[in-house]
Amino acid sequence: MINSVAIVTGASQGIGRSTAIRLARDFAAVVLVARNRPNLDVTAQAVREAGAQCLIVEGDVADPAIPAQVVEQALAAFGRIDALLNIAGAVPQIDLFDMTDEQWHDGTELKLHGARRMTLAAWPALKAAKGAVVLMSGNSAVTPKAPYAAVATINAAIVALAKAFADRGTQDEVQVNSVLPGPVMTGRRRSYLEKWAPAHGMSVQEAMLKFPQEAGIGRFGEPEEIAELMAFLVSPGARWMTGSALRMDGGEVKAV
Repeated sequence: MINSVAIVTGASQGIGRSTAIRLARDFAAVVLVARNRPNLDVTAQAVREAGAQCLIVEGDVADPAIPAQVVEQALAAFGRIDALLNIAGAVPQIDLFDMTDEQWHDGTELKLHGARRMTLAAWPALKAAKGAVVLMSGNSAVTPKAPYAAVATINAAIVALAKAFADRGTQDEVQVNSVLPGPVMTGRRRSYLEKWAPAHGMSVQEAMLKFPQEAGIGRFGEPEEIAELMAFLVSPGARWMTGSALRMDGGEVKAV
């Protein structure tokens, strides 16, 4: 897509990094947003090697001032915004009865309100470009359980938020969808298992086999697989898809 520009939040690691690198094959420029500058530099190098220009904006999208700054810098550098992929936001998996108000607030500010503010800030440019937005949710949105109540609640809210933006997008010619991944083997998940496994008397490899079996899936997903879906949703082939919540979970959710 000649001269097209995509913004990816949470681009310093995991699905965000994989998505940014994948989009470098389709977009002329990719704007990378996250808090960790060294990790962003690694992503930026890979994006450039894949053939796209790159702009790094170091910042926390939970900060209400950051979305406008991201959009301003993107427009100053490239003059347009064609796609926004809201991927930033790790919500702690803490039991419903243990999670504090502060932890609820922090998770909501980053993943839900961060995506909301980014989308609002970029909307005029997206409208001008007839662009696309993707909001990252998760399978827990449809399978809420007490041990990860905040994750599930925020993910469900994101699906509803994406649907509301999509409703406005039918007038403004901006398509908006959400993605609900299942268990994906990101660096964050690997780090969690490296701590969890010895505490429960098993090796990391045993833990990596145990969790998919309990979830009823053959294996963990890979960030690159989710990135392919994200890339499709902001491609010309998906122009008539809007207001959809797409699960990619290896069959974890058994319900219709």
